[in-house]
Amino acid sequence: MSFTVRNQTRDKLLADRAEEATTFLTRFKGLMGRTADHFPFGSGLLIAPCNSIHSFFMRMPIDALFLDDQRVVVKLLAPMSPWRMSRVYFAAHAVLELPAGTVVGSGTREGDQLVFEGHARRANFL
Repeated sequence: MSFTVRNQTRDKLLADRAEEATTFLTRFKGLMGRTADHFPFGSGLLIAPCNSIHSFFMRMPIDALFLDDQRVVVKLLAPMSPWRMSRVYFAAHAVLELPAGTVVGSGTREGDQLVFEGHARRANFL
């Protein structure tokens, strides 16, 4: 089931069709193998729990927002190219992956507060 993600600080919609990856397999797979056609603007993938990501086997760059347990952006990587690995961000409890360009287009910055709406299955940190 999908949900929306809004940057409350900037009053901007980041995703209206976000999904969750909360099992070992879904977190590991993430967006591997998807193309930009299958991850258009408005899409998002919340990976929880998570404090580090990789983009191995990905076919597109992404924007990655590392979130603390209060849904505050503690680090952003925009864009993150394929075949990269992020550092470990110990303050992060989850990562929201978005199509490349979403962060710039929304003006999202570290310290911004995100809100999840219509979120059926609550991840541990929410």
